[in-house]
Amino acid sequence: MKTNILTSLLLMAAAIGIKSQVAIGKASVTNNSVSLEFSDAENKGLILPYIENKSGITENGSVIFDNSDHKVKYLKDNSWFDLSVDTTGKSDIAIQTTKTELTTAKTTIGTNTAMDSNGILVLSDANKAMILPRVASPHLNIINPAPGMMVYDTTKKQLAVYNGTVWSFWKP
Repeated sequence: MKTNILTSLLLMAAAIGIKSQVAIGKASVTNNSVSLEFSDAENKGLILPYIENKSGITENGSVIFDNSDHKVKYLKDNSWFDLSVDTTGKSDIAIQTTKTELTTAKTTIGTNTAMDSNGILVLSDANKAMILPRVASPHLNIINPAPGMMVYDTTKKQLAVYNGTVWSFWKP
């Protein structure tokens, strides 16, 4: 019995360590250029980390929910860019104010495991992307969105972010 459990754990650890692509809510990634892909089956989004003090975040390309002004932001060339636009955002972080953060906690997906980054989820492949959850008209179909939620709107074909009050839409 103990041998079977140990063997199973070793096989799972080996499979996780070898795989450089991750699918969430689906059987597999559908594109070789993807590090992380979400299922289209349900109207759910990706919730960004709530950050109270962003001064320690220095990696260009970081995306956060800035709890100081309730906006979704990304870091480019050491400047924060607002993706929320609307200034009426809100969030309740009472559940996390009594918790102690484990500052070394991090998950890396990809082949470059030696990457040194302060992120909590690091997609380390230089030639693969993340596919956001895809939702048709998220402002209509996500019943109870959380502040800091981000999805790809398949109807409008654009990025949608929720600041706790309203959705903002971005189209390149």
